[in-house]
Amino acid sequence: MELELTRSQLVRWRTAVFAIFLASGLSIATWAARVPDIKHAVDVDNAQLGLMLLAGGIASILGVSLSSIILARFGARRGMLGAMILFGIGVAIIGFGTSVFTSPVVVTVGLLLWGFGNGAVDVMMNVEGAEAEREIGKTLMPLMHAFFSFGTVAGAGLAAAASALGIAVAAHLGVIALLVVGGVIVAVRYVPVRGELGDGPHPDAPKVPLSQRLRESLAVWADVRLLLIGVVMLGMSFAEGGANDWLALAVVDGHGYDATIGAAVFTVFTIAITGARIVGGPLIDRFGRVRMLQALAAIGVVGLSLFIFSTEPWTLILGTVLWGIGCSLGFPVGMSAAADVPDRRLAASRVSAVAIIGYCAFLVGPPFIGFLGERFGLLNALLVILVLMVIAGLAAPAARERSHMPGATGGESGGPAAGA
Repeated sequence: MELELTRSQLVRWRTAVFAIFLASGLSIATWAARVPDIKHAVDVDNAQLGLMLLAGGIASILGVSLSSIILARFGARRGMLGAMILFGIGVAIIGFGTSVFTSPVVVTVGLLLWGFGNGAVDVMMNVEGAEAEREIGKTLMPLMHAFFSFGTVAGAGLAAAASALGIAVAAHLGVIALLVVGGVIVAVRYVPVRGELGDGPHPDAPKVPLSQRLRESLAVWADVRLLLIGVVMLGMSFAEGGANDWLALAVVDGHGYDATIGAAVFTVFTIAITGARIVGGPLIDRFGRVRMLQALAAIGVVGLSLFIFSTEPWTLILGTVLWGIGCSLGFPVGMSAAADVPDRRLAASRVSAVAIIGYCAFLVGPPFIGFLGERFGLLNALLVILVLMVIAGLAAPAARERSHMPGATGGESGGPAAGA
């Protein structure tokens, strides 16, 4: 028997997913904006900091890789709750490792827990968001990622204030961790459990064998178009992740400003990326995924060039804004393009695959930029991001729309833009 959710249940479901995206962004920006304070407190150089971030990246890849198993075993509601409690604990440990123990090892343990939890919930919340988008019949994915950016704006702004007021990293991160966990406990209550939707597995239906699920998950890696979508996500995720990890520090060590200014400039970046995601959905519906991705890649290249080579404060700020706009839609467009198939179980495998590719940016990027920064200077190391943005723009045609989602307007190829 198929069950349908009422309008109010759909609205609560959508709002819950928005809240989960918000909490994820808040957790990332909270510690990322205070990387200069963390680095100086535990007394490490750029290369050592890169290795610490590498540990978090590896944990994220592991979380992404195991997310489908977690989702199948526990369902979206319990899976996302458990993952977010884990990364909330990780954020708190990063804070205590900085201010209480002043230990890079303790901070790394926190990054491991945060990375695994964040990687797992990233896939689950995007799969859940795609399901909500289809059930509601409206393009919602850009706005969901905008809520992620709302979280990063709030996190970066609070971090700048905490740094200016001299609040210890442990106290700051501990309070945010409690807020994240408390908010998610409330939000997940409105995520439908498995079987509530008509297309969900019926309780009496036979379970798909693990070996079959594994074969289906591996088969998507033979899809060249999907791999090119992954290239787009790799380049733009590298640009976004590079800002998360290194922008504040580049302002301090590269341009010579203090840690408070570094956090403030990172806040500008998060505001730019958020604004672009708010207006991105209608623009994609109007111009299509491919042209938008190509335009954004060009904007990102200009922004990075200004940020790296600027000598005046206003060009630094302008470059930061363009950098944020340029990489704003890469991840949501990639997720929508990967899920753009009729088979919803296949869509989950495809989303997981491109998420793994995207997370490679977070895995490889931090240590690579750190090592290059130690040798050639941090600003020069950011040229790698500029090159990857160019490659992402060249791979953009792979994201062309090919399905029809209810409620979407016309896009490329005569089909609707599924909303990136």
